[in-house]
Amino acid sequence: MQIGAFTFVLHTHLPYVRKAGRWPHGEEMLHEAIAETYVPLLKALWELREEGVSFHITIGITPILMEQLADEDIKRHFVTYLEERIQLAEEDCKLHLNRGEERIANLAAFYRDWYADVLASFDRFGRDILGAFRQLQDEGYVEVLTSAATHGYLPLLEQDSSIYGQLKVGVETYIRHMGRPPRGIWLPECGYRPGYMRECTGTASPGGTAAPCPYYKPGIEEFLADLNLLFFFTDTHVIKGGRMVGKVAGDVVGPYGAVPRRRLVIKTDELPTVTKGTTFRPYYVQAARVAVFGRDEGTGLQVWSASHGYPGDFLYREFHRKDEHSGLKYWRVTGAQVDLGQKDLYDPRRALEQVGLHVDHFCDLVHRRLREFHENTGQYGIIVSAYDTELFGHWWFEGIVWLQGVLRKLAWSPDVELTTAYEYLEKHPPTEAISLPESSWGLGGGHWTWLNPDTEWMWPLIHSAERTMEELVELYPDAQGRMRDVLNQAARELLLLQASDWPFLISTGQARDYAQGRFQQHLARFNHLVSIARKGEITLEDEEFLAEIAEADNPFPDIDYRVFANREQV
Repeated sequence: MQIGAFTFVLHTHLPYVRKAGRWPHGEEMLHEAIAETYVPLLKALWELREEGVSFHITIGITPILMEQLADEDIKRHFVTYLEERIQLAEEDCKLHLNRGEERIANLAAFYRDWYADVLASFDRFGRDILGAFRQLQDEGYVEVLTSAATHGYLPLLEQDSSIYGQLKVGVETYIRHMGRPPRGIWLPECGYRPGYMRECTGTASPGGTAAPCPYYKPGIEEFLADLNLLFFFTDTHVIKGGRMVGKVAGDVVGPYGAVPRRRLVIKTDELPTVTKGTTFRPYYVQAARVAVFGRDEGTGLQVWSASHGYPGDFLYREFHRKDEHSGLKYWRVTGAQVDLGQKDLYDPRRALEQVGLHVDHFCDLVHRRLREFHENTGQYGIIVSAYDTELFGHWWFEGIVWLQGVLRKLAWSPDVELTTAYEYLEKHPPTEAISLPESSWGLGGGHWTWLNPDTEWMWPLIHSAERTMEELVELYPDAQGRMRDVLNQAARELLLLQASDWPFLISTGQARDYAQGRFQQHLARFNHLVSIARKGEITLEDEEFLAEIAEADNPFPDIDYRVFANREQV
């Protein structure tokens, strides 16, 4: 008899990098993820399908990533990238054979064949990654989630028009690529704000009339309900309360980690409301018929944890050391405190043997946690094991094989139902509602990762652009012709400058200069388009500018700028 359910939830996202630079930051970031994660993941899932394994998995793909994966230029550039990798591996193979370094030469040959297989798989899927995921969804194996259009960090956006616009464009993009409306969503960075009363500021609305204050600002779940999205996800500590572990653990530096002071509006509902719950069941959020699932801490740490997660096993490939000629990775983790220069050579065969042990360990953990919950409560719970998709294959080279092994083993388990989030929700709807705090799965569980002394300069610029976009919608309630093109491109640039990736890359120091430059670039393009719209006429010079940036920043071809109409007090 089955005692509970399990689903992987993979969040798949990269920023808009189309034609925006090459190594180490830019479009090659996407090429790496396609080669090391997306194509191998698809291949692993299709192999399970061909074996007759009845697997189920929940995978989110952000709209801005969908647009890039469908882009013909990116597809062509990706093939070139793979051909370059194959050539570099072949050169390494010959080089190390001439030096008598047979083990490294064999590893180079391994990579040559591995990249060739990725290229063959890409061709087998018709170079249509989204189409392959869509077919798996249509056949009932995969539940694909949507997200905000450009992964904007919703709690820190000021105007409700921007929150709605990010979500609405995300839903429309999903429908265009997946052929049906989405059922669930992964909120960017699990960022959530509850409904609250906005205090009076004395500022005027776009129409010039002072807005009556205080007035109600809806919670994120209310936007989701308006767009017929049925569920979302949050981190463990948000549901359970108490100490933070895993991704959110750590001290928050500076004064900007705290939640903004807002007066929370708690709605009443016919369901009993809890303030702390369990991640083994979903809850409705406030009065909205939108459910929230909490990430399971126990299984999550087995992969996320830097100290005792599987990816740190000494036999697995070392991510951080690369060959100075080819960039290929020939070394293994070796030990916890081993210097990069002292790493031992990687052995793919031994690594795969270790994967089998970790598959067994993880599946045993899933059984044990579900059994304990079932015995303690008598309820049929679910484990939601959530990760960034790029962790598998890209960061943890063996992770795709591990993921496939877990799906295969759990699919044949008599005790565990392998499911998707929607399937579980349909069979086991919530019986309680919960009041969620303002939160994220960033450092400290708050906003610090995106709002801190290094990034605070960005937010007034974003907020000003949000209000300006509302003004343009009011100025042009039904623009036509080239003016409509100008306003639609302004809407694209607003979405792109709102991406959470730019403050994230600044805060983490991973690509500070690149992120600052990209943010300023989209802001400058937005402001130039605003100036064109405000003067009311389009010159030949304006036409040339519009053509140039429309080619560079081309996602969301069906966008309607009016999605950013003022929604305050609506």
